[in-house]
Order: sequence, then structure tokens, then C-alpha cells
Amino acid sequence: MNAMAAEATTEKLFETVRTPDAQPGPVKVKANDVNVFYGSKQALFDVSIDIPERAVTAFIGPSGCGKSTFLRCFNRMNDTIDGCRVVGEMLLSDANIYDPRLDVVELRARVGMVFQKPNPFPKSIWDNIAYGPKIHGLAKAKTDLDEIVEKSLQKAGLWNEVKDRLNEPGTGLSGGQQQRLCIARAVAVSPEVILMDEPCSALDPIATARVEELIDELRENYTIVIVTHSMQQAARVSQRTAFFHLGQLVEEGPTNLVFTSPKEKRTQDYITGRFG
Repeated sequence: MNAMAAEATTEKLFETVRTPDAQPGPVKVKANDVNVFYGSKQALFDVSIDIPERAVTAFIGPSGCGKSTFLRCFNRMNDTIDGCRVVGEMLLSDANIYDPRLDVVELRARVGMVFQKPNPFPKSIWDNIAYGPKIHGLAKAKTDLDEIVEKSLQKAGLWNEVKDRLNEPGTGLSGGQQQRLCIARAVAVSPEVILMDEPCSALDPIATARVEELIDELRENYTIVIVTHSMQQAARVSQRTAFFHLGQLVEEGPTNLVFTSPKEKRTQDYITGRFG
């Protein structure tokens, strides 16, 4: 992958404005000069960022700014898009995510993903959770799987609502419950990182508040990266915020500082509603 670096833009068009944490913790994912191309069109330009461990990092910015494209680099979901090419370096616990020898299935167990629209499997609630641990060989006996299902649903704050209906289809749950089921499904394979691509955009305010509480609880054990269109949500759930615009990472820093005293004019204009 580094051999392809020559294809990236040689001269940096822009330097990201960075504000470090007062007490920086360990870094879980490190991106160095990541460029993404769809065919001949460049979608991301020289993005570099450190994602802290066991914290929530929010990606904000207007539609089409590259935040979801960058999120999909973390678990190589861009591999599934024809003509998409990623240049640069991404490290998960110092291991290169784009190493050709890397098992992508294993990577996606380590880096789980929750999508914009809840997408439970057309299976029972129990099977939705047990499917991942089964295919990854984390448990074989039904009693072990039962334990994983219960623990995962408890972590997603859903156990008490569904414990008596585990054999009913996951698609029969409400939208907010389905999204928490998808979060439980991601948690079931013991990931290190959980990616969330606008996880609340299809939910009502009450379901959104429940998912936001859940994100806050999960960060004690997981590294979470969330893409959101809602600046209020980013302010509520994240410890660090990164602002993207036109494929560039414009500014990143502690969430409270990015929102109260941004250093870059584009960040300030976006946060105050002048564009976006």
C-alpha cells in the first residue's frame, strides 16, 4: 500500500488544525495521509488522525464531505465498492489494516459496524446475536451462545424488553429496538472498535436518547467512532470531534473546544449554520 503513496497528492493542499487532549490517552486507530479515490475522482485528501481508545470520536460535516467514506476505511467496507482505491496507511493497534495478508473477515469482527437504517437479519432475536459468535468460532455449545446472547442484549439495554421473546423475529421489534439489536449483534463478537454511521437518523427522539445513553455506556469498554449530521448529538456523546469539508479533515480536537472555540473559519461557519 505504501508503494501506492506516490499516486496520492504530492503536495498537501491543506494542513488540518489539531488540538490535542489535555491528557492524551492510548491511540487505538491511527490514520496517516489517507486518500480515497472512486475511479478518477478523489473523495478524501491526506486525512491523518489518531482515534483514542475507549472514547467516542464524532465525524461531522455537510453531506458529501467524506466522513462516511473515511469511516468505511476502518473496516475496509470500501473494498466492496467497484473502482474504489485507498492510498495511505491505517493502523489498528499498530497493525496495518490494508496489509494484503490481513483476513478481512477477522478485521470486521474486530471492527464492528452499525448502519444508518436498522438492518436485523430475517431471523429470530436469538439468532441475530448468536450468528456472529457461531461463524467466528467464539462458541459452539448452546449454553455458551445463550450466555453471549444474554450479555450482548444486556450491554445494548435490550434484554429486559426481549428476554421472553427471543424466538420471535428481530424484524418485529420497533425501530429503536431494532437499532439496539444491531448494536448487540456488533458487540456479540467482542470487537475492539464499533463504527456507527448515523445510527439515529431513522429513529424518533426517545429512541435516539436511548441509543445515545447506550453509546455513553459502551465507551467504557469499546472505542467508538460515530458519523452524525447532528451537531447536538456530537456534542452530547463524543469526547473528540473531527470536522470534514470537501474531502479534507479541516479540524479535530476535544469536542467542547471544537464547538465553543473552533480555530478554523470553516469549522466556525459550519457550527454556526452559515453552510452545511
